[in-house]
Amino acid sequence: MHDGDDGPLTFDGKPVDCATCPEQARAAAGRCRVGEACVADRLSRRIGRFFADNPEAAGAYLDHGYFAVRAAAAQVITPFRLLAAVNDPEPEVRAIAALRLPLARVEQLSRDTDPRVRAALTDRLEGEALAAMFADPDSTVRLVAARRAPPALLVRLIADADPSVRRLVARRIDTNHLPAMIADAEPLVRIEVANRLPPARLVLMLADPDFRVRHTLAERLPSGDVGRLADDEDELVRELARRRVAAAEEN
Repeated sequence: MHDGDDGPLTFDGKPVDCATCPEQARAAAGRCRVGEACVADRLSRRIGRFFADNPEAAGAYLDHGYFAVRAAAAQVITPFRLLAAVNDPEPEVRAIAALRLPLARVEQLSRDTDPRVRAALTDRLEGEALAAMFADPDSTVRLVAARRAPPALLVRLIADADPSVRRLVARRIDTNHLPAMIADAEPLVRIEVANRLPPARLVLMLADPDFRVRHTLAERLPSGDVGRLADDEDELVRELARRRVAAAEEN
């Protein structure tokens, strides 16, 4: 329960001193417990417990010197009192504002300097406002956008610079757009394509240079085409293709 031999510490490394704390009345009522639920503590979980028990106190702490206190207060304060958090110097606090305030009040956070804030806002956007985040310079923001966007919009991310974004696109995009991704530079993206491409179109990927992609093809190709991998240079691909050919002949 304690940080060390001297007990819980404040964010600037001093021992927590209940005698000088402005929350003595709440402590007396059992709503503030040193080492457990304490706004003076440096540990976020203890600060969070304090505000969970005392949400009405949050307004007095939105300008506190410790960002973890401001963040915990921002989590519980009523939204109409949260507007000041939009301009907080700490990204974690601004991200909370992006998640909790009406969208009309936080539109400017789509241009925030920190990607964590932009990602938080992106997680709430819809339509063209969401699609606009496809151009964000940070891939984590684009990933959030790709995860939320309707599949029809994902064609705009087929050539994204980040393979992790393209991989997500390959998992979610309408299958009629998948042929545009069969020559992607990243094998993990092509594996996703091979897993979703309609079987009749898998022959388009037979010459793929990565054995993992071809192994996926050997699993999914129609029985009439899988024999084209029976002499593949990779042993695992060959074996799978030959087993499927043999099974088809038996039937």
